Amino acid sequence: MINDKLPKIWYGGDYNPEQWEADTWAEDDRMFKLAGIDVATINVFSWALNQPSEDVYHFEWLDETIERLHANGVGVCLATSTGAHPAWMAKKYPEVLRVDYNGRKRKFGGRHNSCPSSPVYRHYSRLIAGELARRYKDHPALLIWHVSNEYGGYCYCDLCEAQFRVWLQKRYGTLDKLNKAWNTRFWGHTFYDWDEIVAPNALSEEWNGNRTNFQGISLDYRRFQSDALLECYRIEYEEIKKYTPDVPVTTNLMGFYPELNYFEWAKYMDVVSWDNYPALDTPPSFTAMTHDLMRGLKHGQPFMLMEQTPSQQNWQAYNALKRPGVMRLWSYQAVARGADTVMFFQLRRSIGACEKYHGAVIEHVGHEHTRVFRECAELGRELQQLGDKLLDSRVAAKVAIVYDWENRWATELTSGPTVALKYVDEAHKYYDALYKLGIPADMIGVETDLSGYDIVIAPVLYMVKTGYAAKIEAFVEAGGTFVTTFFSGIVNENDLVTLGGYPGELRKVLGIWAEEIDALFPGTVNQVVMKGERGALNGTYECGLLCDLIHSEGAEVLAEYGDDFYKGMPALTVNRFGNGQAWYVATSPDERFMKDFLSNLCAEKGIEPLVKAPAGVEATLRVKGEKSYLFLLNHNPEASAVDLGGRSGTDLLSGQAAQGNVAVPGRGVMIIETV
Repeated sequence: MINDKLPKIWYGGDYNPEQWEADTWAEDDRMFKLAGIDVATINVFSWALNQPSEDVYHFEWLDETIERLHANGVGVCLATSTGAHPAWMAKKYPEVLRVDYNGRKRKFGGRHNSCPSSPVYRHYSRLIAGELARRYKDHPALLIWHVSNEYGGYCYCDLCEAQFRVWLQKRYGTLDKLNKAWNTRFWGHTFYDWDEIVAPNALSEEWNGNRTNFQGISLDYRRFQSDALLECYRIEYEEIKKYTPDVPVTTNLMGFYPELNYFEWAKYMDVVSWDNYPALDTPPSFTAMTHDLMRGLKHGQPFMLMEQTPSQQNWQAYNALKRPGVMRLWSYQAVARGADTVMFFQLRRSIGACEKYHGAVIEHVGHEHTRVFRECAELGRELQQLGDKLLDSRVAAKVAIVYDWENRWATELTSGPTVALKYVDEAHKYYDALYKLGIPADMIGVETDLSGYDIVIAPVLYMVKTGYAAKIEAFVEAGGTFVTTFFSGIVNENDLVTLGGYPGELRKVLGIWAEEIDALFPGTVNQVVMKGERGALNGTYECGLLCDLIHSEGAEVLAEYGDDFYKGMPALTVNRFGNGQAWYVATSPDERFMKDFLSNLCAEKGIEPLVKAPAGVEATLRVKGEKSYLFLLNHNPEASAVDLGGRSGTDLLSGQAAQGNVAVPGRGVMIIETV
C-alpha cells in the first residue's frame, strides 16, 4: 500500500490554512471530521512564506498546522512548496526566470516560472526540500512527500540553450553523429561547433507551437526539457530520501499532458499521482483511459488520485457544476481503475485570486449545509466503511494499447500529411471501442513487457524505436495478436524515414507495403468494404482522415477501399506470422467498424466482456488474492439493468447480495465482492 500508517483509501485534498486565521482553522477541524477527511496536502505554494529571504526560514506556521491536523486524526501529504519561487529570488537572481517560446524574458508572476536549467533554482529548491525533510522526518503525521506541483512548461533562455548543447553531446557524442541524426544537410544546417546550435522556438525553427522546419531538433528539445524538469524533481527527491528513505515521494502528473514523458518520470516516483479534471462533456471512456495510463506508468501499481474538484472548475471556458452523484461516481471510477486515494483540490475555497471560484469541500458560505458538502461527507463515510479491502488490488487485462510520448511529439511535429491527425484521439478510438464492449485494456509504454497480453494495439506507431520491431515480432511469433494502423513504421527515434518502403521495420511482421498516404479533407470520407464476412465484420463502413495505399506481401486482404482512384486496394489486412497474427488497419474507420473489429479479435482470443450491460454502464474488475471486486458504474441519469452472468457476491456499499440481474441506480455505483 502507499503508506501503512493509514491503511484505507485516503480521503482529503489540498488545504491552504496559511490563507486563513485561527478561528477558521477550528471550523476546518470540525468540518473535516464531518466529511471523513483523513489526509491533507499542505505547503504546496508556501515557499515565499517559509523562506522570506535568502538565509531565513520560518516554519512555525507549518509546525502548528501539522500538529493541529495530527491531533485531529488527519495525516499529511507534505509538499515541498517549490512550484512557485519567491519574489525575492526573481529580483536578486533574474536568471531564474524563464524565457518564453517567443523569446521574451518573463518577470515574476504566476507559477512554474522557474528555468529548469537555473543553478539558482536548483540550489534553493534542494535546500528547502532538505530543510523540510530534516524538520519533519520523524513526525507521525507525515504520510507522503509531494514534490513541487504539476510540473510543466518549457524554457528557451540562454541557460537552457547551453544545457541543451551539453545534453546533445551526451546523446550523440560527436557533431558528425548529430548532423546525421538531424539530416542537417537539408537547408544548409550543418553544424561545425556545438555553440552554433540554438533552441528551436519562434525565433529559429518553429512556429505555432508544433510546426517546425527540423523535426529532429524540435523532438530532441522536447526530450531535453522533459529531462531537465525531471532533474529538478530528482534533486528534491534525492534530498528528501537522505532523511526519510522509507517515506514515499510523488509529484502530481496531469494525464495526457503533452510536454513531459511520464513513462520516464514514473521510474523516479515511488507512487504515481495525478490530477483529474474532465469537463462535463468529456467522454467517460476518455477519463477511464487516462486513469489506465496513470496505472500503466508503473506497470499496474495502484496510483493516487491527487486532485479532482468536488464540483466545478474555474479555468475551463464553461465551468459547469458536477450534477448530483457525479462527484461520487467519478471518484469511484478512479478507484475502479486503480486509485487507492480520493483527494480534492481544494478543501476550503480561497477568497481571492484566480482559484476563488474553483470548487471546494467547504464553500464560501463556510458551513456544512451545502449539496457539495453533503455529497463529500457521504463519500467519506463509504470510504471508511470500505476500510482496506481494496488496497493494493490490481486491475487485470489481456488487451493493451501502446502509448508513447515521444511518438506523439514526432507525429504532431511532422510536416504532413494532415494537421487533423491527433495521436491521442486515434488511441482513444480503439480504447473507446473496448470500453463500450466492456473489455478491460491496459495503457502501456514501449518498454513494457508484452508477454502477459493476448492482444496488443499500437495506433499510429509512426516512430519505431530501436529494437521495438523485434519485440513485436517475438510477441506475434509466440501467438500474440498485434494491431497497428495507417501512418505506422515511418521513422526511427530521430524522425528519419526508414527507407525501403513503409511501414519500414514493421513490413516483415505485417506482410504489406504502403506506397502512398492520402490525406482526406474534413468531411470527406471513403469506405472500408469487407470482401466477405468475418464474424461481426461484414458489409461497408466509413473511414476518413488518412488512407494508406497498400500492397499485400503475404498478408490476407480482408477489406478494400470503396472509392477514389484507389478503390479496390487493401484497407484491412492480417498476416500470419509464427503462431500469431499481425493486423494493419490502413485508415481511420468509423465507430461501428471499431466495435465490430475489436469484438471479433477479442472473441477469437476468448476474451469476453466482464458483464452484459447497456450503453453508459462501465464495468471493471480489481483483484486481490482470492477475492475479486467488480465495479459497476452507471454514467446514465436513469437506472440500468446489468446481467452479472455467473458472478455473484455482496455489494460492499449497500451490503446487499448481488447475483443474476442487478439494477444500478442512475449515476450510481456497485462494488461487488466475489470469491
